[in-house]
Amino acid sequence: MPHRTDLLRRRVLQAGAAALTARYVPLAVAADPFRIGLILPLSGPFASTGKQVEAACRLYMQKNGDTVAGRKVELIVRDDTGVAPETTKRTAQELIVRNQVNVLAGFGLTPLALATAPVATEAKTPMIVMAAATSIVTSKSPYIVRSGFTLPQVTGPIADWAVKNKIQTAVTMVSDYAPGIDAESTFVKRFTSGGGKVAESLRVPLRNADYGPFIQRAKDAKPDALFVFVPSGEGSAVMKQFDDRGLKAAGIKIIGTGDVVDDDLLESMGAVAVGVVTSFHYSAAHDSPENKAYVDAFMKANGGMRPNFHSVGGYDGMHVIYEAAKNAGADANGDKLVEAMKGMKWVSPRGPMMIDPATRDPVQTVYIRRVEMVNGKPWSIEFDKVENVKDPGV
Repeated sequence: MPHRTDLLRRRVLQAGAAALTARYVPLAVAADPFRIGLILPLSGPFASTGKQVEAACRLYMQKNGDTVAGRKVELIVRDDTGVAPETTKRTAQELIVRNQVNVLAGFGLTPLALATAPVATEAKTPMIVMAAATSIVTSKSPYIVRSGFTLPQVTGPIADWAVKNKIQTAVTMVSDYAPGIDAESTFVKRFTSGGGKVAESLRVPLRNADYGPFIQRAKDAKPDALFVFVPSGEGSAVMKQFDDRGLKAAGIKIIGTGDVVDDDLLESMGAVAVGVVTSFHYSAAHDSPENKAYVDAFMKANGGMRPNFHSVGGYDGMHVIYEAAKNAGADANGDKLVEAMKGMKWVSPRGPMMIDPATRDPVQTVYIRRVEMVNGKPWSIEFDKVENVKDPGV
């Protein structure tokens, strides 16, 4: 019996020692996920923007993995409908407080980005603006970094091109909100400083259903060209009414920023868009290995949908986030992430890219393109370029 008692005691002591050891040996704990709150217009009038950006973000994760700096990446997507700044602001607050996101991203329109800027500043959370293009956006918070473009950046080159190509008079027609005013101001300044004359400046209410009366006024002014800016998704209506009103037959050229011949809609516009000259930072027809691979992968992943300029804003925005997370380290806070983004350089599907360390805006090539039929489909074909273009402001 004593032998049995000693054996039992030894077992109890061994079990106790094991319990104590388990209690004091630290367990391996997985790092918290790296959460990205993506706020986009996924319903409402600007849903095409959200669709393109979300598809590109998911493609980036598919190609580059869902882990960065040893942390699992979670993409939390929210619909802001694209029309209510207060909704976007509230959504950003909820993502920060409830979901504890490390980065905010997306932002289809300028008013929505501006409404969210104070939230990013107060929470010290990086805010990657992938679509909104008004010049002032990055100035509203030291935590805003833009991966898309600005309207002044892509407008100046078409104004310069117009002057060089003997366009002496123009009418401007822009959507009446901040990006449109940026485009109008930049075009008028550059075109007139080169010797051109602006006969009239027309401002169209945002989400206007009928561009016809404005286009007729432009026709009546008999300019050499009509300069157009409308937000993504509106180009089809403009091109149809440009054709219906007979401006091409009257010898009036249509020029503008690339939004008016958005790749997402260009195929449906058909022959009416042929000959339109625009300046922009991206065309799905851009001739580079990086872009060919991007377009192929994007279309395969999205049922044949052609990627547009907002898509590369999303794709490159994810690149900025991933690379900043790698460089800043697994425990980086918002300040370290933003610092890691400043001055970042890479080759995008659109071409060489850099984040200006002073303004946190992109520095990139702006291309002059003409819509041409290729294998029976319209594409914006680049024929000239201006390299290392910064946002000039207005």
